[in-house]
Amino acid sequence: MIFDDIGAFAETLPRNRALMGLDFGTKTIGVAVSDRSLSVATPLETVKRSKFTVDAGRLVELIAAREICGLVLGLPRNMDGSEGPRAQSTRAFARNLSRMQGLEDLPISFWDERLSTVAAERALLEADTTRKRRAEVIDHVAAGYILQGALDRLRHIRGIS
Repeated sequence: MIFDDIGAFAETLPRNRALMGLDFGTKTIGVAVSDRSLSVATPLETVKRSKFTVDAGRLVELIAAREICGLVLGLPRNMDGSEGPRAQSTRAFARNLSRMQGLEDLPISFWDERLSTVAAERALLEADTTRKRRAEVIDHVAAGYILQGALDRLRHIRGIS
């Protein structure tokens, strides 16, 4: 089930289950997970992309192992809010995931990811991370920023301060 509206997505989520955030790129997929109370996003890993079945297989393993109840994909909108080819590619990936056996009922939503990589880069620079280490972790740190934004919105929707 794919939801463009985060409010409708929120209504489908069970209590005390974690979410997964994805920063879907051309070469990698950054992965972050939340805690069960949906308060904090934690960067998890970066999946090097190859074929859809291999990439999706790794995501399915993580979803099962961490009892994930929903996915939030970063949607790379243009600065004017329009959607270009990268956003279309992200939507296609979400559609393909939602058709996989075992994921048909997993709710999927999108979160505007504009400037998430910039924010992640700044945080890593402030932490005095080496250039090599930044390259290794930037994608899953960006996924953490994407997921944290969605979690903050979900907490607002649910009336939790």
